[in-house]
Amino acid sequence: MLMVVSPAKDLDLTPVARELSFSQPALLQDAKALATVCKQLTPADLSSLMHISDKLAGLNAARFAQWQPPFNTDNAKAALFMFNGDVYQGLAADSLSDDELRYAQNHLRILSGLYGVLRPLDLMQAYRLEMGTKLSNPRGKDLYAFWQAEVTKALQQQLAALGSDVLLNLASQEYFKAVDKKHLSARIITPEFRDYKNGQYKIISFYAKKARGLMARYVIQHALQEPTQLQQFDLDGYYFSDTLSSLDKPVFLRDAS
Repeated sequence: MLMVVSPAKDLDLTPVARELSFSQPALLQDAKALATVCKQLTPADLSSLMHISDKLAGLNAARFAQWQPPFNTDNAKAALFMFNGDVYQGLAADSLSDDELRYAQNHLRILSGLYGVLRPLDLMQAYRLEMGTKLSNPRGKDLYAFWQAEVTKALQQQLAALGSDVLLNLASQEYFKAVDKKHLSARIITPEFRDYKNGQYKIISFYAKKARGLMARYVIQHALQEPTQLQQFDLDGYYFSDTLSSLDKPVFLRDAS
């Protein structure tokens, strides 16, 4: 089983205090092409393009200006440890064992607007470039045009390497649109997480994002192989709902957040 998750806007730049075997992004040459485009943008351009504040635009303009391979532990950090949003709170990479991180390296992929697809231990430099950004580039009008074929190919290759035809989609809609489902030979399973509020079970964004990370952690720690094993997921009070679930959309409920 191969999993995909979204990246995070919030980044933790403190060094990783562990000796690990880090890797380089597989699509680094493509990332270089995008970074070259982004280096030409002014802070005002980035502010307008990304709908962010002048302060954030200035920060990201500086990051693109400084972005330069080769990556090493002095100028970059492993993706799973750098991303610091809700999904990654659920994943809690710092508390995964070395064996679990090695498993994650083969079974987890992070979709990225700049890097396309990242393995957990791929070194990366700080950036902000969301997949939905309408950045004109050599391949088209937006990042979907730039990445879709390459991202889909990379996922297909890893599924083949694992001998699996199951993709567990724990990414947001914005990021999963970068996958060309018609050209991916895989069964796609997209879990849904609902919390009880005001008399009904609802998808609450913050909790759902964290739950995606929790499920990725659960798969990693239990080395799950079969989709039916996902029904055993029970972290943070979630439980499987047989009545609300369909074959490729298992639904998990929580009565108290």
